[in-house]
Amino acid sequence: MTTAQTQTPTQTPTRTQTAGTGPPTAKPSLWDRRFTLYFTARAVSLVGDAMMPVAAALAVGPLYGISGVGLVLGTWTGTFVLLVLFGGVFADRVGARRMMVGADLVRVVTQGVLAAAFFAGTPPFWLLVTMAAVAGAAVAMFQPGVNGMVPLVAREPQRANATLKVADALAQLLGPALAGLLIVLTGAGTVYAIDAGTFVLSALCLGLIRLSPAAASPEAPADTDSTSVSASVSASAEPSSLRRDLRQGWREFRSRTWMWAVILIWVAYGVLLFGPMVPLSSAVIGARLGPNAYGLAVSSLGVGTVLGGLLALRLRPARPLAAGALAMVLFAVLPLCVALGAGLPVLLAGHVIGGGAWAFWSVMWATSVQTHTPPDVLNRVTAYELAGSVSGIALGQILAGPATRLASPTTLLLVSAGTCLAGCAALLSIPAIRTLHRIARTESTEPSDR
Repeated sequence: MTTAQTQTPTQTPTRTQTAGTGPPTAKPSLWDRRFTLYFTARAVSLVGDAMMPVAAALAVGPLYGISGVGLVLGTWTGTFVLLVLFGGVFADRVGARRMMVGADLVRVVTQGVLAAAFFAGTPPFWLLVTMAAVAGAAVAMFQPGVNGMVPLVAREPQRANATLKVADALAQLLGPALAGLLIVLTGAGTVYAIDAGTFVLSALCLGLIRLSPAAASPEAPADTDSTSVSASVSASAEPSSLRRDLRQGWREFRSRTWMWAVILIWVAYGVLLFGPMVPLSSAVIGARLGPNAYGLAVSSLGVGTVLGGLLALRLRPARPLAAGALAMVLFAVLPLCVALGAGLPVLLAGHVIGGGAWAFWSVMWATSVQTHTPPDVLNRVTAYELAGSVSGIALGQILAGPATRLASPTTLLLVSAGTCLAGCAALLSIPAIRTLHRIARTESTEPSDR
């Protein structure tokens, strides 16, 4: 959630809006130097990342089968889940930007090693799994800061989130098609080498961002209960420790019913929907229409994500999570069209619809987390929600191969579609999710980082 892409710890809001108060008289500029550098860093690395699922499916799959693809992806995801909580603590302690730069440099090494291995011939399975584990650890240090960096480089979270989602969508549009073409023409080594290069550029852009010193601490968001606020104040007055920081983040996460309820649903989504999607869809589409068709399908997902992101730039629903849950109903079209053996035009259209639904939900979710969470614990809270939601994906990826011994891939994809619809019904049935209101803030002070 996912991918799944905050209120800055030091911004002082000049106005706080809730639903029904009307839009601000003027929008602050989005494209200043900080956001431009951050956008460039994210956009270029997202292109490389978008190539990886196709590379894993089309390069690892023929060598080690569906189980091999699932184990490589599952190792990456599982390592991420195990370490992401520590990534959130470190990002709050030393600054999100520093952690992100270091993680980028680690991934330059892992992707470079894999590129060399594919150029040399057939990489051993242990090397694929080992590099997946190291890369997953690096992402665990990187990802909590992605959420926390947004208010440090942009004054209006929803506009920034939607813009970054469009970049993510364009990456999903270009990356898979490019990966499929490069694998056919030059082999998987080129894809991994390009991915390593994107992390070099990302680290450079992040390193060039200059953030202002802390100016002030904003008030806690309205939905933070008094117990949570007291815990935050008490914890901040005590000497910091890893255990105390983790416990404080957990208290903040647990105090928000809407947040942990969404994550519980996302665990089920991970096991039955998102986790098996790449191994199962790549196998079904590749066997029926060829590997290029799978690349086109994932690119169509990117087209839909662009459209969903653009829609999220314009729409500001008073109840963002309810609107996002309604949009997610349409995501069920994606596994359905694969499972039912739709022709290529219908298959691509289904991926466009699914991508749009996913993008709109993602922007609504990210903005809700950023604007309803105290800034000084945002990276830790983000780490908890990431650990919960991604843990299901790891399990789903690992189980995708063994599950095909019990049922056909098409049957499993039908189960995925049913899970999507059931999850949307659950989201809309929980009052804390359905009634959560939008909070929009604009700031007069310069963003800052620790």
